[in-house]
Amino acid sequence: MSKTTAEIRRAFLDYFANHGHQIVSSSSLVPADDPTLLFTNAGMNQFKDVFLGTETRRYNKATSSQRCVRAGGKHNDLENVGYTARHHTFFEMLGNFSFGDYFKQQAIQHAWKFLTEVLELPKEKLLVTIFHEDDEAFDIWNKEIGLPADKIIRIATSDNFWSMGDTGPCGPCSEIFYDHGEHIWGGPPGTPEEDGDRFIEIWNLVFMQFNRTADGVMHPLPKPSIDTGMGLERISAIMQNVHSNYEIDIFQKLIAAAAQIVGSTDLEDKSLRVIADHIRSCAFLVCDGVMPSNEGRGYVLRRIIRRAVRHGYQLGAKDIFFYKLIDELCNQMGEAYPELIEQKPVLEKVLKVEEEQFSRTLERGMTILNEALTELSGDVVPGELAFKLYDTYGFPADLTNDVAREKGFSIDQEGFDRAMTQQRERAQQASNFGKDYNDAIFAKSASEFLGYDAENNSAEVVELFDQNGPVNEIKAGDSGIVVLSKTAFYAESGGQVGDTGTLIGESAEFKVVDTVKLNDAVAHKGVAQRNIKIGDVVEAQIESERRAAIKLNHSATHLMHAALKTVLGDHVNQKGSLVDAERLRFDFSHFEAVTQQQLLEIETLVNQQIRLNHSLETKLMGLEEAKNAGAMALFGEKYDDSVRVVTMGDFSMELCGGTHVQQTGDIGLFKIISESGIASGVRRIEAITGQAALQYVQNQAKLISGLSGLLKTDTTSLENKLTSIVDHAKELEKELAKLKQKLASQAGSDLASKATQVNGVKVLSTKVEGVESKTLRTMVDDLKNQLKSAVIVLGLPAADKVSVIVGVTPDLVNKVKAGELVNFVANQVGGKGGGRPDMAQAGGSQPENLDAAIDSVQNWLEERL
Repeated sequence: MSKTTAEIRRAFLDYFANHGHQIVSSSSLVPADDPTLLFTNAGMNQFKDVFLGTETRRYNKATSSQRCVRAGGKHNDLENVGYTARHHTFFEMLGNFSFGDYFKQQAIQHAWKFLTEVLELPKEKLLVTIFHEDDEAFDIWNKEIGLPADKIIRIATSDNFWSMGDTGPCGPCSEIFYDHGEHIWGGPPGTPEEDGDRFIEIWNLVFMQFNRTADGVMHPLPKPSIDTGMGLERISAIMQNVHSNYEIDIFQKLIAAAAQIVGSTDLEDKSLRVIADHIRSCAFLVCDGVMPSNEGRGYVLRRIIRRAVRHGYQLGAKDIFFYKLIDELCNQMGEAYPELIEQKPVLEKVLKVEEEQFSRTLERGMTILNEALTELSGDVVPGELAFKLYDTYGFPADLTNDVAREKGFSIDQEGFDRAMTQQRERAQQASNFGKDYNDAIFAKSASEFLGYDAENNSAEVVELFDQNGPVNEIKAGDSGIVVLSKTAFYAESGGQVGDTGTLIGESAEFKVVDTVKLNDAVAHKGVAQRNIKIGDVVEAQIESERRAAIKLNHSATHLMHAALKTVLGDHVNQKGSLVDAERLRFDFSHFEAVTQQQLLEIETLVNQQIRLNHSLETKLMGLEEAKNAGAMALFGEKYDDSVRVVTMGDFSMELCGGTHVQQTGDIGLFKIISESGIASGVRRIEAITGQAALQYVQNQAKLISGLSGLLKTDTTSLENKLTSIVDHAKELEKELAKLKQKLASQAGSDLASKATQVNGVKVLSTKVEGVESKTLRTMVDDLKNQLKSAVIVLGLPAADKVSVIVGVTPDLVNKVKAGELVNFVANQVGGKGGGRPDMAQAGGSQPENLDAAIDSVQNWLEERL
């Protein structure tokens, strides 16, 4: 009896609920407190601590339909999706679990009853495997269930013995297989033909029976447990009488929707299967808080999105399309997972923005890759090229591998990994720059901060450190850290950089180049100008002009944050900031580029608040009181129960421990100098204030005036003048292109007279020079029109490479294939090519062999015509 996927999921959960199991909702795809996993990849993940005995629950039997992703790390099926019948990035795992309640006998009975009585699968279609030493499981299957001995296969490998790791819970497994029939190639597990598709594993029963200690000894568990997993998509294929998971109801609806959106009519195209698979993993990952980025889980999500987009591009998608599939996904899975419907607008926005960003580089990257494949000698894509596509154009290596595989190439993975390692080493060296001190340095003192009201103060030196730890003295010329009993120096935090300045005593002097927090102390980092000792009394003097500039930028950051929320919406949240004396940098959540008009509105709004000259008010408040009052918290900052709240009129209120101006008017002028994306869903604005902003505006005015003079126009007419010049340049470029086309056509006309006859067929095989490689195709088309019926081979040599093109008129393609001929020529010049039967191109690296290769064409054709 056929059942929908939703009905099978419901039937499974209901069956085990009726047998005393607690239905437990699917956990997040982001594993909670488990750094060993990139994504949740099995139903037992959320019960791991229960099995380990470190967590207890109010129930001892459970059942779930767990959302899983296998697209990164150790468990990665990404590159197989679209090429096989059962690989997915996202799938659902049905499972039943016993935490010391029932064991092997009941687990087997439950599985058999559900499959044969609830789902009504034919018993003769089922067979099982067991661990070869598990006689207990054999007897249950054989004597209690009644399965014939020849349907119980003993397996002596780890395939039928599960373990959580080298030590800890482990035990034998029993896998249940379904026989799709003799018409499908393949043999049962344990045979040479086991990799065929006839016998498909549908359910794995894990008997958690032992605890393996470090010495390898397996001790029986006092409460043996059960962990099972059955792929919902696999059992749905069986119940719906289809062989491929992509033929089940959910995928068929998603495939049909994808085909309609991209305009494809071939519902069997593997690209549609990729898109249908990928929309599920992408949507659920975003639902669980993963956002596209360049690292970790976010990078895996970005790879999946970009792979789907590339397949849509391959199908002929003319516009962004991927996010439109969220509608159909909600139709298919929204009832079981209502979070899809609840977060539908966010899902669509995230996927749309990511696709828009990638689409801008996809065509360029594809062009570079296809040109490189055409010119390659051999069938291996260099790792350096794959890395360049990844690093410059955002092409994940698996996407490059997909394209290469479709064209008969493979990737030099070792070369790619080597380039990736070198980049990581460079990044690590950059991130370590300036890291002078050992993380083990620990300050015992607590410094009193005086910097809100003072820029200098007198204090005693209470601790000193060099790079190895505490010392009693830092000698002149040596670097180190000075801790004072009290200080006006601000220690870097909340995005604001640390102060610089000097510490001067009667016989001591220390130049402070940075100030940071060291436990509860303020650490003055720098170089001793004269010896400085513990107990010295020094005058701490910050660089006043630098502090003043930092104040302007920090206060402007608060105003800009509030302005962003006003102009863009309340979804804007701070994701990071940097405030120094030169500028302010602010990272915030937003799913698309901020328009020029919006930037002008933000800039205008901030400057309005500056001119209103609000007095800054600071209050110490309880944390909850401050939040209830509407104070915004800073990204990544930890707060005590008592917090400092900075208010600027009724426009801005934030929790902040930084230093600020007394009146907003002190900021003078605010000017945005750049806006950019640093990750999907995260934007960055850089701005300047005060004298720096005034200097920037003056420089811009000077530049505009200079350009106006150069172009002999006034500043008000500059834009029109430049537009006119650009338009004229474009027209000249078009005329130049037409001339080049005309020259190529003339060259083709001259070449037509060189055609010879081979067995009654016109053949033109010649070397051409003085033309651009991109005009070769046009030349061949012109020659076809002139010669009417012919085989045309043109070779274009260059300094260190050669381009070859072959054209065959339609009446001759049954006799001569352009792809075969172009490879015949390309092989002689150190290259490889491909194309259509009527037109094919190749590249080579041995132009010195071109003459001989061209001459050999006639003999090659004589054998075929």
